[in-house]
Amino acid sequence: MKAPLDIVLVRKIGMPMNPELALGAIAGPTGQTQVLNAELVNLYGIDAATVEAQAAPERAELARRRKLWGARLRPGALKGKVVILVDDGIATGATMQAAIAAVRAEHPLRVVVATPVASREALERMSRLADEVVCLSTPFAFSAVGRHYASFPQLGDEEVRAILAAAGSGPAPTVGEP
Repeated sequence: MKAPLDIVLVRKIGMPMNPELALGAIAGPTGQTQVLNAELVNLYGIDAATVEAQAAPERAELARRRKLWGARLRPGALKGKVVILVDDGIATGATMQAAIAAVRAEHPLRVVVATPVASREALERMSRLADEVVCLSTPFAFSAVGRHYASFPQLGDEEVRAILAAAGSGPAPTVGEP
């Protein structure tokens, strides 16, 4: 059986003055799903305007990726289905939390999270949000996903388009197509 493959567009919202620390994340074609780290928001007194200032460039990147990468599944396609969300690793869990929220809005039957490596804290959080979590390794000292790979290159737009096209979901749209 061959399951359809698609992507959930997700971007981390970085903290002001420390963009590597996840203030939260946005997901969906327009970034309409937003989750925030309430602890950081409260601790640093971050207001809605600051959150939006940090999220705006990430929404623009989601729009750029949506245009280049496309989306195969139509609205409502996940209703009543088992959805498996796969990530190369989960450090804080902000982006996966946003992905789960975006997918849950489509009313799937079940949401399964699959990852080879995750921090213990993130894994615990994902276990409360997903129906099932499959994780191969939860190292005691977790600092970054990339440290658990011999090679961890970032994929370019053309590589993503090629992978999606090879998945049989139809050809990836070319630049400029609607």
